Amino acid sequence: MAVVSRYTIALHILTFMARVAQRSKDSVTSNQIAASVNTNPVFIRRILTLLRKARLVSVQHGAGVGWSLAKPPEEITLRDVYEAVEQKPLFELHHSEPNPSCRIGQGIRAALQEYYETAELAMKRELSRVTISDLLEKTMSIIQHHDQTRLGE
Repeated sequence: MAVVSRYTIALHILTFMARVAQRSKDSVTSNQIAASVNTNPVFIRRILTLLRKARLVSVQHGAGVGWSLAKPPEEITLRDVYEAVEQKPLFELHHSEPNPSCRIGQGIRAALQEYYETAELAMKRELSRVTISDLLEKTMSIIQHHDQTRLGE
């Protein structure tokens, strides 16, 4: 079984919230989000908490209870979301120190560190170019294409 990425779920949550915001000013509950993601509301609330700490979403208690975007979807980049929910580097080094008496073990971590940092910076640069608004637009385009294809069957 694959490990579920908090990042992918966070993107789903924010895209869902952006779509709801297009149609109404209503907040959404963790149960509504969980139904879209097809997972447990407790898991959704954990991710929403991370997104709230990053000031990407806000929560309203009492009347109109629910979650909403804290800023317009065109101002939230995929990098913002990545940095909000992923606490570990993209690539991790050995969990234990390699054998210091091995020639490769002596230098592999330093060699990998440079490549890993370069790759992660490139990924973050690319994620900075895409917003939740872009992701919603792409998602809706795929849905529309799928619907048109299905009607043509």
